[in-house]
Amino acid sequence: MALQAAERQKLKSKALEIRQQIVNVTYSCGGTHIGGSLSQTDVMVALYYKYLSFDAQNPLWDDRDRFILSKGHGGVGHAAVLADVGFFPPEELAHFNKTGSPFGMHLDWLKVKGVDASTGSLGHGLAIGNGMAYGAKLAGKSWHTYVVLGDGELNGGPVWESAMATSHFKLSNLTAVVDRNRLCIDGFTEDIMALEPLKDKWVAFGWNVLEINGHDFDQICEAIESALGEKGRPTVIIATTVKGKGVDFMENQASWHYAGLDEAMRDEALKSLQRG
Repeated sequence: MALQAAERQKLKSKALEIRQQIVNVTYSCGGTHIGGSLSQTDVMVALYYKYLSFDAQNPLWDDRDRFILSKGHGGVGHAAVLADVGFFPPEELAHFNKTGSPFGMHLDWLKVKGVDASTGSLGHGLAIGNGMAYGAKLAGKSWHTYVVLGDGELNGGPVWESAMATSHFKLSNLTAVVDRNRLCIDGFTEDIMALEPLKDKWVAFGWNVLEINGHDFDQICEAIESALGEKGRPTVIIATTVKGKGVDFMENQASWHYAGLDEAMRDEALKSLQRG
């Protein structure tokens, strides 16, 4: 179903708020994986504010949808969303990645409400998602599992072993999203370890593949709804994004994979986000 103008604007406004929070937390804690957290934001917002079924007052509700951020270094962005939807007070993010805080750079599901799996050891999120989706299938449950992967982690063999299993077990109750910002910590993915033709690889592994602009809410929502309607095979959404999205001096720069901000940089980043 096409987005109405009011809903589209609501999602855009929420994405701006989340990006502003990511910048503020990066400033206050001294450094985060800010580039990839900014690139994943629109997908995260679409999922948490439109599609995911959850209860922030009952984080372990049996029939909730499951969400796994396989690119666990994007934890600051995930934490910003979880706080905003009510899993914990946003004020707690002031202690992000500080001694004694429950919020490490990679979120721990035993310490942070709303997190379904501890990730950060890249390449394992899809395997965990497979277990959740297969468990739901065996138990006759209708909840859905979503896994967001970074394109850099697709270099890892476990991703493709997992992708083969997802297809083999016909886990159409799992949807994967690749945050395709084309940059990893060392540079452009196609220079470090070429992924293209990426769509063809997923097709060869038996997946339904959708390619979208990962910053266009109409395309994001259309793809998610298409995935939810797919029966008999899993769907992967390859979302083309921009690392550092919204902050002009960070965009498409590998140097902003992990970085900190001084006060002047924070203020300029916030101005850039506001300019749109």
